[in-house]
Amino acid sequence: MKVKIRRFAPGEEAALLAVHYSAIHQIASRDYTKAQIEAWAPQDIDPLVWEQRIRALNPFVVELEGCVVAYADLQADGYIDHFFVSGAHPGRGLGTHLMQHILSEARARGLSELSSDVSRTAQGFYARFGFQIVEQREPVRRGIVIPNALMRLKLD
Repeated sequence: MKVKIRRFAPGEEAALLAVHYSAIHQIASRDYTKAQIEAWAPQDIDPLVWEQRIRALNPFVVELEGCVVAYADLQADGYIDHFFVSGAHPGRGLGTHLMQHILSEARARGLSELSSDVSRTAQGFYARFGFQIVEQREPVRRGIVIPNALMRLKLD
């Protein structure tokens, strides 16, 4: 398995949208209702809004044999806004590689902690890296509550 992690390149927005959509519809759907999934990742996402969002996040991208299969960002304040692995590639260690990269990057930047609003589906994954739940949250998207948890990791 040839995995490469690199910075996002303009023009990859549609590939990242496909990862995002499949992760939510194929993986997170185990822990959320159909209505929650549709509110979180609707089919009618405006491509221009998505493009602006991804460019602002400037995520790291995981390539597997030349295909984009995962991505995650790390903001200057240590916040991870997006962390998604394609629904076609769960359980292959891609998320682990990506989180290890994020942790390494955070330490290189001298960050003292990381935080993220983490889905029910990903809370166990984040916990394996030492993140702890700070607060359960109930954000609303498109009029639907989509529960998650604020998780935080203190770095050494």
